[in-house]
Amino acid sequence: MEKTYTVSVFTENSIGMMNRITIIFTRRHLNIDSITASESEVKGVFRYTIVLRTTKEQVEKVIGQLEKVIDVLKAFVHEDAQIVHQEIALYKIKTDALTNGDVEKVIRQHHARILTVDREFIVIEKTGHVEETQLLFEKLQPFGVLEFARSGRVAVTKPMKNLSIYLDELAK
Repeated sequence: MEKTYTVSVFTENSIGMMNRITIIFTRRHLNIDSITASESEVKGVFRYTIVLRTTKEQVEKVIGQLEKVIDVLKAFVHEDAQIVHQEIALYKIKTDALTNGDVEKVIRQHHARILTVDREFIVIEKTGHVEETQLLFEKLQPFGVLEFARSGRVAVTKPMKNLSIYLDELAK
C-alpha cells in the first residue's frame, strides 16, 4: 500500500551530492514530491528532506541504497505521525486588491501575513502543511495571483537519537 514517507539523508557537503541522491529515486522510478536541503545541527553535515509516495518495501530499499553512497552518513525514513513538518508559501498579488477588504479577511482567516507592500504588488506568507497553503492559493485566485511559490517540506523527527550520537557510532 502506498503512503507518504519523509526521508532524511545526512551527508557531507560535497559537489554533486543532490544528483547522487536523486538518481537513486530515478532508478527505482520513484517520483519525489518535494526536496529541501540545508545545514543540519552538526557543523559540516547537510540534511536533505525528501517527500515521496510509495510502498514501505520500496522506501526501505531506497534507504539501503542511499546509505551505500559515499559521503552519505545516515538515512532515515519516517511516516507523517513520526515527524513535525511545515512548508512555506509565498503569494504575490496586485496591491489594488487590498482596496477590497475581502483580501485582508482571507489573509487573517488563513493565519497568513503580509511580508511586503509595494506600489504594484503585495507578498503574502503562509506556513503550514501543503493542504493549507494550497487552500489559501485557491482563496486568493479570484484576486489575481501574480506569482506563487511553495517550499519543500521541512521536518524534524519526534522520536530519534541525536544525529551526533549516530556520528559517534559511525566513527567507532
